[in-house]
Amino acid sequence: MQVMVFSWEYPPLNVGGLAQHVYDLTVTMAKQGDAVHVITRGQPGMPEYEEVKGVHVYRVQPFRVSSTDFVTWVMQLNMAMLERALPLTGKLNAVEIIHAHDWLVAYAARVCKHAYKIPLIATIHATEWGRHNGLHNDVQRHISDIEWWLTYESWRVICCSYYMQEQLKHIFQLPDDKLRIIPNGVNPANFRWDEPPGPRVKREHYASPEEKIVYYVGRLVPEKGVQVLLEAIPKVLQYCPRTKFIIAGTGSFEGELKYRAACLGLNNRVYFTGYVDDITRNCLYHYADVAVIPSLYEPFGIVVLEAMAARTPVVVSDTGGLSEIIEHGVNGLKAYTGNANSLADCILHCLLDPAAAGQLQERAYRDVIEKYNWDTIARQTKKVYREVIEANRQAW
Repeated sequence: MQVMVFSWEYPPLNVGGLAQHVYDLTVTMAKQGDAVHVITRGQPGMPEYEEVKGVHVYRVQPFRVSSTDFVTWVMQLNMAMLERALPLTGKLNAVEIIHAHDWLVAYAARVCKHAYKIPLIATIHATEWGRHNGLHNDVQRHISDIEWWLTYESWRVICCSYYMQEQLKHIFQLPDDKLRIIPNGVNPANFRWDEPPGPRVKREHYASPEEKIVYYVGRLVPEKGVQVLLEAIPKVLQYCPRTKFIIAGTGSFEGELKYRAACLGLNNRVYFTGYVDDITRNCLYHYADVAVIPSLYEPFGIVVLEAMAARTPVVVSDTGGLSEIIEHGVNGLKAYTGNANSLADCILHCLLDPAAAGQLQERAYRDVIEKYNWDTIARQTKKVYREVIEANRQAW
């Protein structure tokens, strides 16, 4: 099978979880014998083409014309993608399916679909409506319109959870027979912990030996709910005073979160690390007594799979895809969404009962191996491809 994939991010350019998803999916498909061509964003100094574990990766740079806003920049990126994709598709002459990941590549994917009469599939990883709990300005409405347009132009729409399926039906009025649910996955080998390779990842650089560690890693934006974690800290410290809270990641909400931590008098209890590389991330997972994902909106929550793969007990908010991954008291704990008191109780359960937390983490790791492996996910995705290819053949 020959597939063309459009994604605005692909390692090493990672913005969120989308890059890792596309990477793992395409690499696994290539391993299974498929010809996969990825059109994605590059930057100066990166090769325009390279083969990554069997995947053909073509990187382009947005037009170097000043853009007034992000939406304009996205359009410039799509034009650059088209300059590469159109002649490439004609040269390959055997692309059977186009797969677009989110609205940021909608223009390029749609043009290639119509130019070469190739069926289009879209994966919607999140929606503008969901990220902001509604549409509150013209930019958000415009992005939501592009999302709808992409789903309209797609033969099938893949989403990662039942939660996202219901959201897409509600927001875009998509029919059931157009939607397919395929979960995200994780490669446990990427989260294996070995002896720290250097002093920069030693535990004592983040917490004293007697301190327990509560760990958050992810983007620092309002929908990730780190503000709820900060509000939960005083109660946790009341019952477990020797606890350090490590918050790893960057984002537009970082300054506000630091200000809130200072207002709560938590500066000596909270460590904002900024960006951490993969080695540091894995070491912190290993050192942590519990990983917390307090999201207010989470279509799936690949970060919880990463914590589970790292064998760290997890506490999540009971929302979105997180609710479908975690079974309370079996492979993790679920707190009421946006409720700092409930979140504190779940964190304390893990900190004060390490034996119970250990049982949760072992069951979670088994779930990762059995339910969220990329071989199974790639086969499910290709089943949708074949379904669409056959329907397109019959239509013609």
